[in-house]
Amino acid sequence: MHALKRSGTLLVGALVLAGVLAPNLAFATGPGGSQFDVSGDNQQGQSQSIGSRISFHGATRGSDGGDSGGLAPVTNWAPPACWYEPKWNPDEFAKHFEKEWNIPDASGVGEAYNMAKDHFQNGKPYKDFNKAETGKGMWWDAVRDPAREKAGDPAAFACDTATFWVKNGETPTVKNAVTPDVLAQLAYSRIKLPDTKVTLAPSGPTKVNLATWAWLDKKDFKPVSVTAELNVPGWNLQAITTAKPISLKLEPGTPDATTYPAGGECTFNDDGSIGTAWAPGLGNQDPPCGIKYLRSSAGGSFPLKATITWQVTWTGTGHQNPTGLPDGVFGTTQNVVVEEAQAVNR
Repeated sequence: MHALKRSGTLLVGALVLAGVLAPNLAFATGPGGSQFDVSGDNQQGQSQSIGSRISFHGATRGSDGGDSGGLAPVTNWAPPACWYEPKWNPDEFAKHFEKEWNIPDASGVGEAYNMAKDHFQNGKPYKDFNKAETGKGMWWDAVRDPAREKAGDPAAFACDTATFWVKNGETPTVKNAVTPDVLAQLAYSRIKLPDTKVTLAPSGPTKVNLATWAWLDKKDFKPVSVTAELNVPGWNLQAITTAKPISLKLEPGTPDATTYPAGGECTFNDDGSIGTAWAPGLGNQDPPCGIKYLRSSAGGSFPLKATITWQVTWTGTGHQNPTGLPDGVFGTTQNVVVEEAQAVNR
C-alpha cells in the first residue's frame, strides 16, 4: 500500500479515525486544498497550503524562499517545516468543512465523510462544529512552510493531526503547536541578511605573494531582527528573533594561499567592523584580516568565499531574557584575479 501524504486535514483525519486507508484513493487538488499523493512522489505543482494567520515584520525575506540572504544553521537543526495554529471559529470551520467535502465520489470517501461528520458535527465528540462554544476557542489546523513544501521536504508533510478544538488561551500539547518559541524559530527562517561582499585592497587584480587586505564596513553589518506575531481572538503571541554578526571566514578558493589570521576566521571589532581598511603608510604589514595568494590564477580567477557567522537569539511573550537559537551562516563568492609580479611598490 502506498503512503498517503497529508494535505487536507479533514479527509486524512477522517481516514485515521475510521482506521481505513483506501489503497486506490487518489485525486487532484480539491476545494480547500485537499491534495493527496499515493504514488510516493510529492506532487508539489498541484498542492495548496492552508493560509497562515502569523505575520512577519522587519528584515524579512520572501516566504517562498526565492530570494537570497537566508541563514543556514551551523548544526542539523531546522525551524519547523509545518506547525499548528488557530484557524477557524465554529461558523468558519462549518463553512470550510462543507467546501472541503464538495468533492467527487471516490473509493473510500463515503466512509471517511461519515466518520468526519460524526467527529465534528454529530457529537462524537464534537457537536455542530462546537458552535455552542463560539467565542470560547478556535479550531486549530496545520500550516506548511511554503518554501519547504515547494521543495518537497518530507518534514513539511509531517503535521497530520486532524483539525482540533482549543479553548482560548490554552496551549495544545501537540508537537509544533504555535508558541512564542515556535514563532521565534519561524522568524529565524525569514531573516534577510546583507550580501557578504568584502572590500579588498588592492581592489583590482592582486599579485602573487602580496598580502591582500580584506574588511567589512560596520554600517553594512549590524544586528537584524524579524518579529513574528499571532494575533487572533484568545491568542496574542509575539517573538522577536535577532541575528548578530560575530565572525567572518575567508576561503581563498585555492590551497595555495595564506590567510590572516591563520584559519581565515576574522572576528568583529568593537565598533562592528571587521578587519582594517588598507591605507598608505601601512607598507608591507600583514593585515589583521586578509589573504596572500602564493600562485597566479593563470588568466582566470580564484573564487574567494566570504561567510559570516551570525549569533541568533530571541525574546517574546513571557520570555524577556534573550534565548539562544543555533548560530547561522550566510556567505557569497567573489572572483579574485591574481597575477605574477617581479616587484611590487605601494
